[in-house]
Amino acid sequence: MLLGLLAGVEVVGSARDGEEAVALTAELAPDVVLMDLRMPRCDGVEATRRIRERHPGTEVVVLTTYADDASLFPALRAGARGYLTKDASGEEIVRALRDVTDGRAGLSPGVQRRLLEQLVERGASAERAGPSGGSGPGVECSAASATASATAGPVVPGADGLTERETEVLVLVADGLSNQEIAGRLGISTATVKTHINNLFAKTGVRDRAQAVRYAYQHGLVRPPGRRVT
Repeated sequence: MLLGLLAGVEVVGSARDGEEAVALTAELAPDVVLMDLRMPRCDGVEATRRIRERHPGTEVVVLTTYADDASLFPALRAGARGYLTKDASGEEIVRALRDVTDGRAGLSPGVQRRLLEQLVERGASAERAGPSGGSGPGVECSAASATASATAGPVVPGADGLTERETEVLVLVADGLSNQEIAGRLGISTATVKTHINNLFAKTGVRDRAQAVRYAYQHGLVRPPGRRVT
């Protein structure tokens, strides 16, 4: 009922569970599926995985009561490009739907913060487990991360004129992902990833990935290890 009242949104179908959601997606080819997680027969994570594999032109935005890691990360790994909790306003839902159809992530602020925390935790674990010597790219990135300013400010997407997509790519570069991995994560081509990286290098004045990691930490796009968001 709410979706039908939102400007620019046309509801073409409604499913009772994940199995029906997959079947209706094949029949109706919607731009976006707004997916619950806890459902009988086939849960939202499995339904999302099937839809994204079989119908890559349809995006999935999760709308759920649950914001815990055990719900969030499996849904994103299954291919959901948006994640909202059920206290989201109509405006937030419309924004998320438009974001994913425009190729951006439609994530609530709380989910974005948790993802950044996870990036920091993974980076800190990699630094602790990494080799103490050598001159490979991984060591260079770790060194850049370790020397980042411990007084980084709040997350500021759009610093130096970065677009939202360029900011997404920069955060993934800071997490140590390769161009191919970034392409897979964002559902774009590696050529497009290279274009975004070249653009963000030019805008930020960095020369390589190690400097990009330093920039991401210093500008609050990724928080330094030990600074947990509360």
